[in-house]
Amino acid sequence: MSYCDVIKTLPSERRALHAAYHDRYYGFPLHEDNELFCRLVLEINQAGLSWELILKKEAAFRRAYHRFDIATVAAYDAQDRERLLSDAEIVRNRLKVDAAIANAQTILTLQESHGSFANWLESHHPLSKDGWVKLFKKQFRFTGGEIVGEFLMSIGYLPGAHAEDCPVYHEILQHNPLWAQSG
Repeated sequence: MSYCDVIKTLPSERRALHAAYHDRYYGFPLHEDNELFCRLVLEINQAGLSWELILKKEAAFRRAYHRFDIATVAAYDAQDRERLLSDAEIVRNRLKVDAAIANAQTILTLQESHGSFANWLESHHPLSKDGWVKLFKKQFRFTGGEIVGEFLMSIGYLPGAHAEDCPVYHEILQHNPLWAQSG
């Protein structure tokens, strides 16, 4: 069942939260480094939890991680780690917190070598999902197959974010996502 279909089955009070993400963000090409980092951190934090919980906590994540400013997060120290681990408004998992900080440091390195995280991603396109997973596992922490696949679908690198009969699918095509350019 696609995310599009799942949303249709939700009670109205839950549907609005998912629809806002589904209709405006999920699958749309994304090129701004801090927002790419945000999406990666949110996907990592979703592991083992519901996406609905992550959507509800998104504003708190943005606050806690300094609006996902990569340089700021990369410079986090032990005190910042403890601050995050004691923040009840976000997911308090040491592995996920440590991964966010380490991944911010990795992205800084990729920005130095490629000009931006977005450029690094684009330089590896097109890869299969398996190829992306291998690449991410070499570069990043806490990035298994589901996390990498969802991250890449959510930013327009891999197809599958929306069913072809979903109106958003056709809107995304107007934005020329990289998966649609693969031939």
